[in-house]
Amino acid sequence: MLYPLKFKPYLCEKVWGGEKIAPFKGIKTDMSRIGESWEISAVKGHESIVENGPLAGKNLTEVMEEYGPELVGKEVFANTGTEFPLLIKFIDAKDDLSIQVHPTDELAAVTNPGQKGKTEMWYVVGADKGAKLLSGLTEKITPQEYEEKVKDNSITDVLGHYDVRPGDVFFLPAGRIHAIGAGSFVAEIQQTSDITYRIYDYGRLGLDGKPRELHLEQAKEAIDFSVFPDYRTEYSLKKNAETRLVSCKYFTTDLFDLDQNVTKDLSGLDSFVVVMCVAGNGKLIDKENDGTTHEIALHQGETVLIPASSNAVSLLPDGFMTCLTSHI
Repeated sequence: MLYPLKFKPYLCEKVWGGEKIAPFKGIKTDMSRIGESWEISAVKGHESIVENGPLAGKNLTEVMEEYGPELVGKEVFANTGTEFPLLIKFIDAKDDLSIQVHPTDELAAVTNPGQKGKTEMWYVVGADKGAKLLSGLTEKITPQEYEEKVKDNSITDVLGHYDVRPGDVFFLPAGRIHAIGAGSFVAEIQQTSDITYRIYDYGRLGLDGKPRELHLEQAKEAIDFSVFPDYRTEYSLKKNAETRLVSCKYFTTDLFDLDQNVTKDLSGLDSFVVVMCVAGNGKLIDKENDGTTHEIALHQGETVLIPASSNAVSLLPDGFMTCLTSHI
């Protein structure tokens, strides 16, 4: 019988990383520039380790091999096999991240056999004054013009620059140029993929003191050169109810802004649910199909994986609590 799983976060030190993740998550670390906290990961070499209950010490792939359909859902398992399909992160940018793009599944199959592309989304957890996110092209350019703008350092001139505040949402389908700006703290939900084509990095050196690698040709093949009027995702917040943020074939993400208890019916879902607590504290009560219940404390910065065998999940705020839920 499965139960809600918590995992040990995998902390990534980055040249652009900041100091917000550790206090946000309530952890102590000697790392000074934590850029990313991988909350749930099946990326090879970085598989998440269960930290609670009888499965503690096992990695996510091992749990998938043992419980596959019960953990992620029968249809999801049939489509993804033993690779957990989502990568869940918190990202803290003290400095600007590189301008980058990710490939589609189809392109990844050619350029990186055996790997998937990367469609993702951002939910802004926190933002310093002046923090920006970059997303999408603001004018039509050709692949040749793209190359010229990278060479003359003007590529950022044709990207959408958005001042951001907590609660802002951006959907980033594979192929969309994007970057996280300094002072931004975001939750990121994405396909399980670590393929990133770096286009422009402000001439910055990596943690090893060497220039960071660029992937200009790969990026040119991956970029969707379409232009849209606005790249920010608009939504109408429903207090103490489910608010839909993003829905695509790779994931559906909802927001719960709570000062009252709510219950999410999972009986017809046939999918796991990832719960990310982005503000406040409370607890989570999971009800399995056989009526068994599991109660677990939920604090800001924590992420919980609810198995597909669950019939319902209740979120009980201690005063207030804000959570993202993601499923397939």
